Amino acid sequence: MQTIILTPEDLAARWNVALATLSQWRWNGRGPRFFKMNKGVRYRLQDVEKFEEQNMRQSTSSHYMEERL
Repeated sequence: MQTIILTPEDLAARWNVALATLSQWRWNGRGPRFFKMNKGVRYRLQDVEKFEEQNMRQSTSSHYMEERL
């Protein structure tokens, strides 16, 4: 199986966010897993998709309610 690798530019386009947002998330540990290769940041597509799945919500209150159950 071939691993698909995304650059920060690829991910920013996928999510329609600024590169600075991804940089901030990496700094704060909030975004998907990443690795560094030759001074560049890369994301595995499988990690991005896992992050997307883990952050799916039914409503704006679902994260809060899941924690309380």
